[in-house]
Amino acid sequence: MNLWAISDLHVGYEENRRAVELLEPQPQDWLILAGDTGETPAHLDFVLKALQPRFAQLVWTVGNHDLWTPSSLPPERRGVAHYERLVRLCRSYGVLTPEDPYAVWPGAGPRTAIVPTFVLYDYSFRPDVVRREDAVQWAADAGVRCADEQLLDASPYATRDQWCRDRVAHTEARLAAIPLDTRIVLINHWPLRRDHAVLPRIPRFSIWCGTRETENWHQRFQVDTVVYGHLHMRRTRQRDGVRFEEVSLGYPKQWNAATPLAGYLRRIR
Repeated sequence: MNLWAISDLHVGYEENRRAVELLEPQPQDWLILAGDTGETPAHLDFVLKALQPRFAQLVWTVGNHDLWTPSSLPPERRGVAHYERLVRLCRSYGVLTPEDPYAVWPGAGPRTAIVPTFVLYDYSFRPDVVRREDAVQWAADAGVRCADEQLLDASPYATRDQWCRDRVAHTEARLAAIPLDTRIVLINHWPLRRDHAVLPRIPRFSIWCGTRETENWHQRFQVDTVVYGHLHMRRTRQRDGVRFEEVSLGYPKQWNAATPLAGYLRRIR
């Protein structure tokens, strides 16, 4: 059996949606979905309904697009409440989420926990000379904006920074509780390290790409592999003996529709 990973399916695009519909079953294998299935619960439902019967187990974590909600919704249906709604939807399909007990990989190799996480971002992937309160304007000065500023609500938190801090603390406690004889495949939508959030065409977009609080997690915890997306820049890195896998599919212009979706699945185990 194999453990595969992909992120940023963005099934709001017809080409991406069709690729998901045509993915061949791999009934013995597990599949990680590392965020941004789309922009609505209906997009997530489509992906889960299509893929859950084709794999032995799906593992999901949330991305920023998944968290978008229109401002017309009341606060009690945005932010944390919306995230919890997505978690409930995943659980209705038997899909593992960041809120569930971590599963132990049943395949070959050393004892390994499959650890989906959700830690968001706090604008700290910025130069030291740029103050937090100036970060969004610093990006705007270069013509860079992120739709999260209008669509990713943090209710009941006052800011996304505060939500991120709570998620980091919550996740660190859970990681520390994993037995030391257990390796970790750590999954997060956003990259864990600032030096991985380098986007040559839009470098100042980095402020929406993670938090410095996670930069040493691969050293503090017994991490074997880190799986992430968000950047739409597929690549494999090695650092301190840990493998970092960016597994995005991306928007239609960022992948070749002549290649079946199976060709974009990254084998993690």
